[in-house]
Amino acid sequence: MLKTRAKYHLGQVVRHKKHPFRGVVFDVDAMFSNTQEWYDAIPEESRPNKEQPFYHLLAENDQSYYIAYVSEQNLLPDDTGEPIDHPDIPDLFGDFEDGYYPLQVDLN
Repeated sequence: MLKTRAKYHLGQVVRHKKHPFRGVVFDVDAMFSNTQEWYDAIPEESRPNKEQPFYHLLAENDQSYYIAYVSEQNLLPDDTGEPIDHPDIPDLFGDFEDGYYPLQVDLN
């Protein structure tokens, strides 16, 4: 059965379960919507089920800022209370408050 309700919301700060990065959710796909090549590049024993929400994140780690595409099963809410420093955040969101970033753009 396809899960159609996303656990995390736009502007929420999340972290990866296995890899050391955090990010801000800026888009959600109800199920996998990336390329097959991208999916096949994930080691088979780690590949997530395609029939779950996938999140687009403005992500950061100790070394860089980037865009990440992560399955819901690999995310956890971030409980540090710390903001994300990704340079693209001001293009989409307002100031960090109460653990999230409020949207500052009109969505279709």
